[in-house]
Amino acid sequence: MKYFTYKELTKSATAQRRGIDNTPNGIVKANLTALVANVLDPLREAWGEPIIVTSGYRSVRLNRAVGGASKSQHTEGKAADIRTVSDKPSDNLRLLKLIVSLHLPFDQLIFEYGGDTGPDWIHVSYDQGRNRRQVLRATRKDGKTIYSIYKP
Repeated sequence: MKYFTYKELTKSATAQRRGIDNTPNGIVKANLTALVANVLDPLREAWGEPIIVTSGYRSVRLNRAVGGASKSQHTEGKAADIRTVSDKPSDNLRLLKLIVSLHLPFDQLIFEYGGDTGPDWIHVSYDQGRNRRQVLRATRKDGKTIYSIYKP
């Protein structure tokens, strides 16, 4: 892990505020290591500047507390939500397009919310041996999240 640490991949203000243990076990650490080695570190190398992890591993309890999906890959250490340092939707979109153009072995890549100029953040996951290279866009309709195929 050249550019990312377990600390930043497990950090959570919600966990700290609510006293939730978010310590990964050995399997989760192995999954986080694989996510970083196969997707995040190569992406950071190509991007040429830091990438911010806004949410990485979330214990089941923490995932429930933040309203995450019950089968979220975050609970297995297989996913991270990321953004650029600038946090401009247009830069986040450039980052998403870079992930695709590098042919990184991601499972899911999700353009999370935002608008026509780009996502608020990017969800990226890695699932050893089961990577679907699925690119989706998440939008809200009537208070629900709707996922659709996204073609960058």
